[in-house]
Amino acid sequence: MGARSEPDSPPSTESRHVGASVEFRHVSKRYASGSGEAYGAVNDLSLYVPPGEICILVGPSGCGKTTSLKMVNRLVEPTSGQVLIDSQDVATIEPTALRRRIGYVIQQTGLFPHQTVAQNVGTVPHLLGWPEARIRARVDELLVLVGLDPGRVRNRYPAQLSGGERQRVGVARAMAAEPPVMLMDEPFGAVDPIVRERLQDEFLRIHRRLGLTILFVTHDVDEAIKLGDRVAVMQEGGHLAQYAPPSELLLHPANEFVAQFMGADRGLKRLALTKVSEVTLSPVRTTQPGREAVDGWSPSDSPVLVLDEHGQPKGWESASLSSVTVNGSGPATDGVLVFRPDTSLREALSLLLTAESPMGIVVDANGRYQGALSVETIANALRAAVREHAHTPGAA
Repeated sequence: MGARSEPDSPPSTESRHVGASVEFRHVSKRYASGSGEAYGAVNDLSLYVPPGEICILVGPSGCGKTTSLKMVNRLVEPTSGQVLIDSQDVATIEPTALRRRIGYVIQQTGLFPHQTVAQNVGTVPHLLGWPEARIRARVDELLVLVGLDPGRVRNRYPAQLSGGERQRVGVARAMAAEPPVMLMDEPFGAVDPIVRERLQDEFLRIHRRLGLTILFVTHDVDEAIKLGDRVAVMQEGGHLAQYAPPSELLLHPANEFVAQFMGADRGLKRLALTKVSEVTLSPVRTTQPGREAVDGWSPSDSPVLVLDEHGQPKGWESASLSSVTVNGSGPATDGVLVFRPDTSLREALSLLLTAESPMGIVVDANGRYQGALSVETIANALRAAVREHAHTPGAA
């Protein structure tokens, strides 16, 4: 059971841009207090974000997350240390030119209310002097990419959109000039939980396609675990408590602060990092409609899974599931809890407990039976991950 993606794995999808590396070298930011003494908003921050990765900055209010983010595009100047993009100190780049190279998304989107969606998305390309035809094509491309219909929203104003739509437009605007780095400050914090989950999924889809380097601020531990390749846990006073992949944080928090911040349910949170396709499944007995399930089988035995001619599950043949229709047609499966390959173990566990089903069936991308998943299987996978990590050289 590992992180959402291997941190050092090369980009593998088509149409990926090459993100830039971002590095903080002993960066501090101090402000004068009311008494005249300086206090540190960020203290000696050092971390490296490889090209194309998502780095999540997480921690309580006042720990320096947003200040750190703003030092990348020089909205805040560091008191000491260096921030580098592709090994170039951002202090050597003129601020306006730097910001046009970096996408920036904030919680309330920051859209210009007097401009249409198309004008908002095309803001930076216009400033860069792109031809109108290129801007229009780019606007439509990005609106499609973030899941909006250009013909429906292009000429609307932000006030005519839902909160989730405005947030998507904000993401599109940040990507308009094809930036190698994007900064996102609690971008999904102002929308309801259902919309937030959809935006997170859309965000991951876009990242898989484009491969941008993203620094993302959030207060939400679950969001950090779901989205981050690496997570920087910051604590009050602007100190970096731990910087590691999500699985490392959950298995081996560096100190008591990280352990408490990640939550007492760290084991359950790890389930969100693993897909059902990554665990060892259990076999079940199978048959096809019209055939004897198994020689000597009786209704008191464990259920037998009915598969169609393509190997897709159609139902159970069991006395306890006697109401199940086993010869249904189409992709819908009667009475069978089906998990796709990319279903997380956390989601699978929730569905198993809610459905009060002893097991679910895992299928491949074509819907063909692969094996069975139970609560016990999930528990065993979690225990195995803990044992494996405990014996990994260098593990804390």
